[in-house]
Order: sequence, then C-alpha cells, then structure tokens
Amino acid sequence: MNIHLIPNIVNDSVRVAEELPIGIQTMNIPVLWEKSNKGKGNVIAIIDSGCEVTHPELKDNIIGGVNFTRDDDGDPDIYTDYTGHGTHVAGIIAAQNNSRIIGIAPESKLLILKVIDHSDNGEYKSLIQAIQYAVSWRGINGEKVNIINLSIGGTIDDPGLSEVIEKSIQSGIILIAASGNYGDDIAETDEILYPAYYNKVIEIGSINQAYQVSRFSNSNNRIDFVAPGEKILSTYLGGTYAELSGTSMAAPHVTGLVSLLINHLNLNNSSYKYEKIYAYLLNSCEDLNLSKKLQGNGLIRIKDVSPDFS
Repeated sequence: MNIHLIPNIVNDSVRVAEELPIGIQTMNIPVLWEKSNKGKGNVIAIIDSGCEVTHPELKDNIIGGVNFTRDDDGDPDIYTDYTGHGTHVAGIIAAQNNSRIIGIAPESKLLILKVIDHSDNGEYKSLIQAIQYAVSWRGINGEKVNIINLSIGGTIDDPGLSEVIEKSIQSGIILIAASGNYGDDIAETDEILYPAYYNKVIEIGSINQAYQVSRFSNSNNRIDFVAPGEKILSTYLGGTYAELSGTSMAAPHVTGLVSLLINHLNLNNSSYKYEKIYAYLLNSCEDLNLSKKLQGNGLIRIKDVSPDFS
C-alpha cells in the first residue's frame, strides 16, 4: 500500500517575495505575532518529501531529520528533498525572512521526516515509522514535538496508521493534515484521504484569493477548516522560491498558526491541549456560506486573544 504527496500545481518560480505572503494577510497572522515569540520553543515535525536543508530561509530552523525512504541508498541521515514539496511546506511554516519571505511561525524548529522519495512514492510502513519517531523524539535540550504536519495521504484506512495516530494524539501532539486535491467542486460527493480523515486529526481544505473553496479541494464530512492554498509563495529547490497550489499548502498555514497559539499560551503560563487549541480555531472561523463538507467550520481568521483564549 502506498502513500503519495498530495498533488500540487506549480504556478510560477520566482526569486523573492515583495510583500507579506497572501496567506499571512488573509489569516491576519500579525495579530498573533504581537502576542507570541513567533513559535519560539516549539518543534514541528514535517512528514513529507524531505527538505532542502541548505535553503537560506530554512537552514537555521532545522533541528534534525531522518530519511525513511530508499533515496540515497536509504541513508537515514540524508533527508534531501528532490521534489520541492517538503521544502515548500517548510517555508510556509517557518521561513525566516532572510530574503523578504517569512513563514507563519518563523522561530519554530523543524524536524524533517522524509517518507516520500524522488519519484513521489512512499509506503504506509514509512509513514507509521515516521509518526512513531516524532512521538518518541527528544532534542538535546529535552525538546519534544508539539505538532505534526501531514501534507501527504493515501486512500487506505490502514489499522497500523490508525493506531499510531491515536498514540500520537494521546501523547499530546497536535496533528494537522491536508484534505487532498481530488475534489470535484461538488459537496455531495466525498473524497477521503488518510490520515486527514481520522478523528482528531485537523483536516484542512483550500481556498483561493477570492475566498472560494478551491475546485480541487476534497469534500467530506470531517473537513475541519479551510485556509489559503492557491498561488502560495514559499521556499523551493535551489535556494529559490515558487508559487504552488494545493491543500498541501493550506495545511501548513494552520500548522504555523497552531505553533503561535501554543507559544502564546506558554508565554501566559497556560497549558495547551487539543481541545483548547481547537476551540480557539473554531471561534476564529469566518463562515463562507458553503456546505460544511466543503468549508468545514470555515476560514480561520485571527481575532484578538486573551492570555488563555477565554
């Protein structure tokens, strides 16, 4: 049984951004920048196609990584990205603004877990191993993974995957996953990918810049929220930048946001857990007046926050 990157559309390749990224503007992220350390102290596991670890926007935020594929003769210490997908996802979350592009949580650290190889193939076994690794990982200063971003998926409900997802949730990790790009723009038909469809995995669909759900975005009864996912500028291979579209781009917007929320709670001596984070996201939603199977609870747009979200 195989898993794949959720297909993305390459819109353009560019050198630098000229303004605040559209997703950051749409979600009103700067409100939380003012009340957090931009994710400092958090570790986000990106389970994807690896990462270009030398990219100037990312290299200082990568805390470690493992290769679970057969690329580079299966060397676990080489988690190079050959597709650009994982690098793009990483930049949406934590690009450092060294060349005028900034991620949503630019002080967060990234744990790169590569499960998709150069030809866009991966195995459920590798995904399960990567999640297990994220749960048990500890940094040199005792750091733990707070969030897992999953912009990948498969159509099979694998019992082993379901089990490890449940264990990761019980450990306190928040999981955020892309819903998938197999949508037909019809709410009545369901398109389901795992692990996004599992209970308590926060499933994210995509909207465009006109605040419409993207035609490609999967629909089902477990979509939680939507976020910007079309023509998203982020880091890419060769130290460059590219615009990509897909629910793969929407999910890391929410991952970065959750890092800021955790950061905000910690700064105010308030513990975080899934229920509190989810309630805040729910209260920050803007209803797009569409079927819940397309938009879930709506578009997340940040409002002012009290120290404990009360």
